[in-house]
Amino acid sequence: MPSLKALRSRIKSVKNTRQITKTMKMVAAAKVRRARMAVENARPYAARLSGILGTIAGGADASAPLLLTGRAHVATVCLVVCGSDRGLCGGLNSNLLKAAHQWVATRQAAGQTVKIVAVGRKIEAGMKSTQPAALQKSFTDMGRNVEFAHAQTIAEYLLEQFTSGALDEVHLMSAHMVSMLTQQPTVQQLIPFARPAAAAGAVQTVPEFEPSEETVLEHLLPLNLNMQVFTALLESSASEQAARMTAMDSATRNAGEMIKKLSVQYNRSRQAAITKELIEIISGAEAL
Repeated sequence: MPSLKALRSRIKSVKNTRQITKTMKMVAAAKVRRARMAVENARPYAARLSGILGTIAGGADASAPLLLTGRAHVATVCLVVCGSDRGLCGGLNSNLLKAAHQWVATRQAAGQTVKIVAVGRKIEAGMKSTQPAALQKSFTDMGRNVEFAHAQTIAEYLLEQFTSGALDEVHLMSAHMVSMLTQQPTVQQLIPFARPAAAAGAVQTVPEFEPSEETVLEHLLPLNLNMQVFTALLESSASEQAARMTAMDSATRNAGEMIKKLSVQYNRSRQAAITKELIEIISGAEAL
């Protein structure tokens, strides 16, 4: 049985841990509110931009930009996985890595070459240990706050790789924040632009372009790419804070339960020690 000193030391250590996890939970709760507001503000703009491009793409022909039409033969695909730089956020990164491995296995089974771009130190570390040959590029330590410049840096690299012919298709995987307790890995096609399927019976409108269709597409397609990456980074940030808040809340409760158990064990050991001392005193007095 541990000594009273060892139990006191352990109780103090667990109390310190509980204080840390409680503080981290409060910090994550404050951050997740701001991150969630940023995501909710960005979603409508990104959805509307995609809708406009979808309308334009419906009437585009073979002369449209390559970023819209894509290549006839897709041999090399890229998966951009957006995770976090820091840990202590539950199973967020492990779920993303698991979903990414399944996606990669499916594409490789179809005979395609898969390249991976990791966003976040945790995703980079996971891919280095499981898919070192496929890992092509990493973007890490991009700061505590998501900025549009970060999305531009990633989007410019992807566009350069696609334009040079190194990549034929690019997909983006990130954690979609369904609720404070649920973060679901989702995949969307970034390059070429995924044309939405036309609804049955929908009336197809013919837009008028000013100055020209080519000029509009050349401007909107890179902008949409930047915006989709930016929205995914915001989603990942909000999911990270929500997962960290949930994980730290669970850790705080577990620490409280451990303190109760250790306190009971300490009190029993202390009572046993006092009883033993009393017995020794009484036995000594009777011997005299």
